[in-house]
Amino acid sequence: MASQVLGTMPAAAIPPPLRGIAKFDPRKRAKLGSAPIAAQLENDKKFRELVAESVTAGWPELVAALAEGNVPPAADPVLVAAAAYLTRPPGWAEMIETARSDLEQSLAAAEDSEREEAVSRLREQLAAQKSAAKAEADRLREQVKAARAENSDLRRRLHDARERAKAAVRRAEEMEHAAEEARTAASAAGSAGESELRRLRERLSDVEKQLEASRRAAREGRSIEDTRIRVLLDALQDASAGLRRELALPTTISRPADSVAAVTGERPGVRVPARALADDDPQLLDQLLALPQIHLIIDGYNVTKTGYGTLTLADQRNRLMTGLGGLVAQTRVEVTAVFDGAELNAPVQVVAPRGVRVLFSAPGEIADDLIRQLVRAEPPGRAIAVVSSDREVAESVRRMGARPVPSGLLLRRLGRA
Repeated sequence: MASQVLGTMPAAAIPPPLRGIAKFDPRKRAKLGSAPIAAQLENDKKFRELVAESVTAGWPELVAALAEGNVPPAADPVLVAAAAYLTRPPGWAEMIETARSDLEQSLAAAEDSEREEAVSRLREQLAAQKSAAKAEADRLREQVKAARAENSDLRRRLHDARERAKAAVRRAEEMEHAAEEARTAASAAGSAGESELRRLRERLSDVEKQLEASRRAAREGRSIEDTRIRVLLDALQDASAGLRRELALPTTISRPADSVAAVTGERPGVRVPARALADDDPQLLDQLLALPQIHLIIDGYNVTKTGYGTLTLADQRNRLMTGLGGLVAQTRVEVTAVFDGAELNAPVQVVAPRGVRVLFSAPGEIADDLIRQLVRAEPPGRAIAVVSSDREVAESVRRMGARPVPSGLLLRRLGRA
């Protein structure tokens, strides 16, 4: 009521504490300015009487009854308390207290009524929930019963499945064991078959090579044995001639000059090369090259990779051929250079110097095997030297009667030449 009156008052008549509140929106003035307005009503009699006039104009019968000390029984307690506070009739404080008591009683009665209605609604809801819970419990019991039956069936199926799985595992283990035995037997048979096949292939290769050598020798008009015997005879002849020169043996034919008596000079002693030289002795290769009809077999890539392995294979072969050409020109020995053909993608052309034989191992064969075949092809008694630093090659050719020579000695000899 005071906020409505405050909005209709002239600006000059508005109490100073409420001038700022009078500018508020009418809908917010009572809510935001309640405390200052209530304080002004309590302390400013003039402002209170102005508001009381508005109440008197609005509810004249109520104000007249209060002035006579009577409170209408049907009047609103809140309106009665407000009118009594503003008009201040005799006994207004008791009227306010009576209105407050009536208001509390009406509120309590309203709360009891609302509480009873809430209890009634809750009871209805509880009954509905009990009914729904009972129906749900019945439904769940049926579901549990069905689930138990299904669980029992699933357990039976699971048991059967486990039994079948165990039987399958046992059968799988038995089959795996049988398969392992079969694989072992097949592997053993395959290994034995491969070994036998390799052996037969090696024999076939040797036979084919011997047959080819026989055919080649037959085309040339002589047999392999004739060639070996002739080489051996040439070696014996050269060895006997060299031995005669070294020992200064007299010829069986007397010369006319032998009948003349004279004092001859003392012949110098003949130096015989030392025997049993070590494999790394620098004089070993020189003494071997001095033997008559010696065959010098060279492991080509073993020598080149020892001396100049940073070059390409073609450059290694060319450099070795150049050195061997000079060696043959100086010593007139038979030289065979053997290279591993497995490292070649296709046949290569090699310009070999005069007197140097160049051979490549066939597919599936290594140079070491070709070197052993060359040593076996020579007749027993001929001097053979194999140049290779491969220990396995050296030991094998030594057992076959050839003299192994380290690759370093040949490289040193070629460098000296």
